[in-house]
Amino acid sequence: MEEPKTVVDNEKPKFNYKGLKAMPFIIGNETFEKLGAIGTLSNLLVYLTTVFNMKTITATTLITVFNGTTNFATLLGAFLSDTYFGRYTTLGFATIASFLGLFVIDLTAVIKKLHPSPCGDEAKFCNGPSQGQLAFLLMGFGLMIVGAAGIRPCNLAFGADQFNPNTESGKRGINSFFNWYFFTYTFAQMVSLTLIVYVQSNVSWSIGLAIPAALMLLACILFFMGSKIYVKVKPQGSPMVNLVQVIVAAVRKRKLKHPDSHQFESVLKYLPSDSLNSNLPHTNQFRFLEKAAIITPEDQIKPDGSAVDAWKLCTMQQVEELKCVLRVLPIWASAIIYHVPVVQMHTYVIFQALQSNRRLGKTNFQIPASSYIVFMMISLTVWIPIYDRVLVPFLEKIRGKEGGITILQRMGIGIILSILTMLVAGLVESHRRNLALTEPTLGNLPRKGEISSMSSFWLVFPLAIAGFAEAFMAIGQVEFYYKQFPENMRSIAGSIFFLGIGMSSYLSSLLISIVHRTTKKGASGDWLDEDLNKGKLDYFYYMIAALCTFNFAYFLVCAKWFKYKGSSENAKKIDAEPIGCVELSESQKGAV
Repeated sequence: MEEPKTVVDNEKPKFNYKGLKAMPFIIGNETFEKLGAIGTLSNLLVYLTTVFNMKTITATTLITVFNGTTNFATLLGAFLSDTYFGRYTTLGFATIASFLGLFVIDLTAVIKKLHPSPCGDEAKFCNGPSQGQLAFLLMGFGLMIVGAAGIRPCNLAFGADQFNPNTESGKRGINSFFNWYFFTYTFAQMVSLTLIVYVQSNVSWSIGLAIPAALMLLACILFFMGSKIYVKVKPQGSPMVNLVQVIVAAVRKRKLKHPDSHQFESVLKYLPSDSLNSNLPHTNQFRFLEKAAIITPEDQIKPDGSAVDAWKLCTMQQVEELKCVLRVLPIWASAIIYHVPVVQMHTYVIFQALQSNRRLGKTNFQIPASSYIVFMMISLTVWIPIYDRVLVPFLEKIRGKEGGITILQRMGIGIILSILTMLVAGLVESHRRNLALTEPTLGNLPRKGEISSMSSFWLVFPLAIAGFAEAFMAIGQVEFYYKQFPENMRSIAGSIFFLGIGMSSYLSSLLISIVHRTTKKGASGDWLDEDLNKGKLDYFYYMIAALCTFNFAYFLVCAKWFKYKGSSENAKKIDAEPIGCVELSESQKGAV
C-alpha cells in the first residue's frame, strides 16, 4: 500500500526565526559533542580489558548494558523536555553532564589510584578494579547516560525549530540541517575510530581520553554562545499523558456498547484550534479504544466542545493518535532483534581483529582493532547517495510511485541484509580460527595459538554489509517513526528509535550470558571463550542469523497488517466540531 501524505493545517506559534544564523552554533555543538562521545565510547571495550583488567565477557556485558541504559534513558529525556523544561534547557543541561562524564572517565586513566595496576608480562594473575575504582568509573558512565538522555531525543528537533516550517526557505533549511546532521555523525564516527582511537591505543590513554573531553567542552561553549538567537519552544505538556488518558477512559467505559463504525454522533469530535496534529480519519483497528470517546449523561463538556475531565472522556482524535502509536509498536519490536547483529559488529568484531593479522602490508604498523568499525560507516556513507540519486529514481521510473519502495519495504530489505551480515561474519570467523589452529607462525613472530595469519581486512565484508543494512533499516526507521507518530510526538518518535537500540543491547547481553553459561558445560566447549581460537564464535553468529530469520517472518506479518497514518483504506474522516457547535444537555454542561 502506498504511503499517504499527512498535511498539518495548523500553523505553529510565531517566532523570530534566525535559520542559518543559528546553524554554526548548533552544527558545531553537534560535531564536537559526537567527536567527544564517540571518541570515548568507540574504544571503551579495549580500555576496560587492558587498563581495568576486566574479562572479555564482563567488559562486553558492561558495555552492552551501558549502551542499553543510555538509549532507554532517551524516553525519559524526551518526556521531561516536552513536559517541563523545553529542548533548549534540556540540551544545555545534558551537554554539561556529558562533558563531566567524559572528564571523570579521563581521570580514571590520568590518576593511577583510579585504575588497577597493570598486569606484568610474567604475572599469572591480574588484579581487577577495586570497588572504589569501579564506582568512580560508573559515575562517569552515569553522567554520560544523563547527557545522552537529553541530547539524543532533542538535538534533531531543536535544530529544526530554528527554521520556519511554513516558508519554502524554512523547509529547505530543515532539509539542509538534517543532511548536515547525518554528515557530522558519520564524520565524527570516522575521526573517532581512526585518529582518536589511534592515540588511545598507541600513544596514551590519558591523552586519548582527554581529547574527547576537551572537544565536549568546546561543544558546551558553542551551544551557549548562540543562546540569544535560538528559537526556544516552550513545553506544552507531554503528549504521553493524552495517550494514557485514552487507555484509562476506555477501561472505565469498557461495559458500554461499541459505537457504530459509520456513525459518530455519540462520540466527542473536538479538535483544539491550536493543535499541531493533523485531523486523523477513523480506522477499524483497536476499536475497543473508541469507547473512551463515547459521550454519556455523566460526562461534562465545556462550552468550547472539550471535555471537563479528560480521564473520563477523550476525543476521537486522541483515540486515533493512540492507534497510530500502537500500530508502530509491533514494527518497533522487530527492530529490536534487527539491531542484535549490529551490536556484534561493535563488540566481537573488535576481538576478532585483535586475534587477526592487523599489519598494514609488510610494515610493522598495526591498525587499532576498534578502527575497523569505520568500514561500516564508510559503507553507510557511500551507499546513501547511491540509493538517493541512482536507485530511487530508477525504482520510481519502473514502479511509478514516490520513493520507488515504501518505508516498510526498505526496512524489510535491511532485515534481510542483517541476516546476511551474520552469515558472512560466521564464515570469516571460521576461516580465521582454522588458520590460527593450523598455521604455526605469523610472519617472523611466534604465534602461540593466539594471533591468526588471516588478514583482518576480511572483516570488512560483514562490516560493509552491516553498513548497507543500516542504510535501509536504521534510516528507514527514523523516517517511519517521524511520519507515523502524531506531529506533537516527534521527540518521542526520536527517542523510541534509541530505545529500540537500547533494548537490543540488553537482548544481546542476555544472549551472550545464556550462550556462555550453556555452552561451557557442553562437549564442544564455550562458544564465547576468552581465546576466540578455543571458542566457536561462528556458531554464535549463525544462531543470531537464525533468530533474525524468524524475526523477518514476524516483520512480514506485521507489515501486512500495518495501516499508514492518514490512509483512506477502511477509514472514514471524522470532522472535528468547531467551537460552540456541540449540542449539550443540561447534565453535560460543566463549568469552564
